[in-house]
Amino acid sequence: MEMKINHIPVAVVITAAGSSTRMGGQKKEYRSLGSPSATVLSAATEAFVSALAPQTFSDKGEKIQQKRVDAPRPFQLTHVVVTIQPHSGSAGEQAAKEALFTSPNLKSLWETPFQESVSTPQLLFVEGGESRQESVYKALQALTHHTEQAVPPGEPEIVLIHDGARPFVTEEIIVQVVAATLEQGAAACGIPPVDTQKEVDPQGLIVRHLQRDSLVAIQTPQGFRFQPLLQAHQRAAADNFETTDDTAIWGKYVGTVKITSGSVDNKKITFPGDLPHDKVHSKEAAMNLRTGLGYDLHRLEEGRTLILGGVMIPFHKGEAGHSDGDVLLHAITDALLGAAARSDIGELFPPSDAQWKGADSRQLLQAAWSLVTEAGWKLVNLDCVVAIQEPKILPHREAIRKSISEILQVDVDQVFIKAKTGEKLGPVGNSEAVEVWATCLLTK
Repeated sequence: MEMKINHIPVAVVITAAGSSTRMGGQKKEYRSLGSPSATVLSAATEAFVSALAPQTFSDKGEKIQQKRVDAPRPFQLTHVVVTIQPHSGSAGEQAAKEALFTSPNLKSLWETPFQESVSTPQLLFVEGGESRQESVYKALQALTHHTEQAVPPGEPEIVLIHDGARPFVTEEIIVQVVAATLEQGAAACGIPPVDTQKEVDPQGLIVRHLQRDSLVAIQTPQGFRFQPLLQAHQRAAADNFETTDDTAIWGKYVGTVKITSGSVDNKKITFPGDLPHDKVHSKEAAMNLRTGLGYDLHRLEEGRTLILGGVMIPFHKGEAGHSDGDVLLHAITDALLGAAARSDIGELFPPSDAQWKGADSRQLLQAAWSLVTEAGWKLVNLDCVVAIQEPKILPHREAIRKSISEILQVDVDQVFIKAKTGEKLGPVGNSEAVEVWATCLLTK
């Protein structure tokens, strides 16, 4: 007879409330990992869902391309809490969601409510505090409140705390920390330091020579029994005890922490140089670069809709054309096809063919981009110049960039648009036409 396993509820807190000042103010957790389907935050989060609740992905027909850990798993992921910047409100939550949902797996898991099932972990966003310690405490309090309102009520037995800026954590590391937490009450992964360590005073003088073989560099995740950690945080707040990680709080108020094996690859993204270098920077990739140039010009006519990059621009004139006339997407389509030496827009979608009359240029670009990506090419960047006398394009630029990036499924910072007028000279200057040049760089 098959024995039923009583799964131990586990919650995960992903800390992502910092300001990323050492990244130039750009939120490091929301940065791309070089793929349109992965940000730093989504990669870190997906590792935990895959390790602790793999059935939530398999139920939806998705496949996680990771090394599986075959050890028994008597635990179940019940909550994922993401801390966001203080006082960021709904905008902060939306930014975190967008970073998470670059992952198709996480998007299918949480975006549509009716897809949720009993096995689906709850996703919570909690505004953090001025320090990592305060952010974790707020997340623990939010978990308590949320589980008190659940039917039936119940809180996690184990909570894992993980830096949202550590996207390279593996299933093996996660499972080992959980197993050690169940045994010891608290655990953290770590690696031996490579360099000899010294303790120094404020003047920079060595006061103690430390033995490297007894030291460890702590990483995350760190795992704890939920209630004792919550109570330890309460006492630390009352005592004004401040530290940089939760093992120190546990050590002061509860007890010892078990160390499990971390990895040198499980590094924390802190500076821009910590992000994986794109292939374009390697010598090998330098042999696989292609540039493309696209150009198009359309008349402007009364009664037509002005569409640029898939965005409708309020104006009394619009592009004349066999399709919807989106001159910007037409130029981009030719640039990409030309760089990959695949075809051109006139050959693929000839105006003599009635099926393309009034066609949505976004769909034409998607079809052309599929030909390019099927040949193994990836976009490095796209730069465009729109020559139009009026209306002003600047107020619409970010919407246009976002639209194009979504069509191509790339990061918005890989796309840029500049606008020029015709200085009231010629067809462009007399508002009779709109003209576009587009250049791209592809790599494989």
